[in-house]
Amino acid sequence: MTLKELETEALRLNPAGRARLAKKLLNSLDVLSEAEVERLWVEEAERRNDQIERGVVEARRAEDVIQDARARLG
Repeated sequence: MTLKELETEALRLNPAGRARLAKKLLNSLDVLSEAEVERLWVEEAERRNDQIERGVVEARRAEDVIQDARARLG
């Protein structure tokens, strides 16, 4: 399975499943050095920026994202 296929499958999980998976993935990073964590964040930021520039995803205002998240939790 490719990383892209894995991402697609992970995003199909319900919110609780995604949260549980995210927690496990984040906990697995605890064994990484600070430099490795920083490198991974830079790679993720570059990937997201590339997606925005190519029009694959649309940027949203932080206020809107927070409002939507609160509405889903509430």
